[in-house]
Amino acid sequence: MRRRDFVKTTTVASIGVATGISLKQAASATTLARHPAVLNLKSAAQQHRFKLDYAPHFGMFRNSASEELLDQIRFMHDQGFRSLEDNSMRERPAGEQEAIGRLLEQLDMRMGVFVANSNGFGVPSFTSGKEEHRAQFLADCLDSVEVAQRVNAKWMTVVMGDLSPRLEIDYQTANAIESLRRAAEIFEPHGLIMVLEPLNPYTDHPGMFLSKIPHAHMICRAVDSPSCKILFDIYHQQITEGNLIPNIDMAWNEIAYFQIGDTPGRDEPTTGEINYKNIFRHIHRKGYDGILGMEHGNSRRGIEGEQAVIDAYVEVDNFN
Repeated sequence: MRRRDFVKTTTVASIGVATGISLKQAASATTLARHPAVLNLKSAAQQHRFKLDYAPHFGMFRNSASEELLDQIRFMHDQGFRSLEDNSMRERPAGEQEAIGRLLEQLDMRMGVFVANSNGFGVPSFTSGKEEHRAQFLADCLDSVEVAQRVNAKWMTVVMGDLSPRLEIDYQTANAIESLRRAAEIFEPHGLIMVLEPLNPYTDHPGMFLSKIPHAHMICRAVDSPSCKILFDIYHQQITEGNLIPNIDMAWNEIAYFQIGDTPGRDEPTTGEINYKNIFRHIHRKGYDGILGMEHGNSRRGIEGEQAVIDAYVEVDNFN
């Protein structure tokens, strides 16, 4: 069944016409909750129980909900999503983090990753071996424990930082392993997991230390901690090395988290070359019960584009 046909008679637009409220109002989760004429109406996406746990991020549905973060979470929940991802959570005020954590708990939603370390993009990495870089990384890890507790998070992304051009890659890897072992000592008592994200060097992040899944797999095996695992970003790895399903299988025991984005474009599934239905079927059959972060943009603007994102996930989640 084509995804546009799947929601043809139950789109937000039809709700707006039936109740006499505006399209933007009809799309708002808070408005729907208060409007008696639509209390018992559900969209096809709301009726759909996703087989996998996809996590939108703030801003993805701002037109359909509002700019208010808590309204956006409620809207995500209304559409059937059961997790949230927010790379910037560590930079948010503590009170805002606590409010987000309380609402997620009330809605029985999970918190996905946030970025744990500040020495990530375009700055010296803890792989350099310099003590000041390692000290900053470990201080970020300590701070991230407090953030994770406020929002009930379990996973957090560690970005390995830039390559050191004057230091052999194997020495950098050894430095990384030592720093990550010390970080694991911080996270293990709290049951937290840092996930290492390889980033593609071609379209997004040239010059980064970690770009390939086998390298991340080797590092995690060497660190040898339940608190150090892989974030397999399907978008990045399609660009860097392809061979997605075999690489997922070979690294499976060290993968704790997935992220999503189609390519070219880094938008929702069905807009590019990746066969997400097959990949999701494979991950589901392997028994994955973690989160898949929707770390991508919307291919179209406005409420129509936001509905297209929901429709795309209904379509690719429809596997046997």
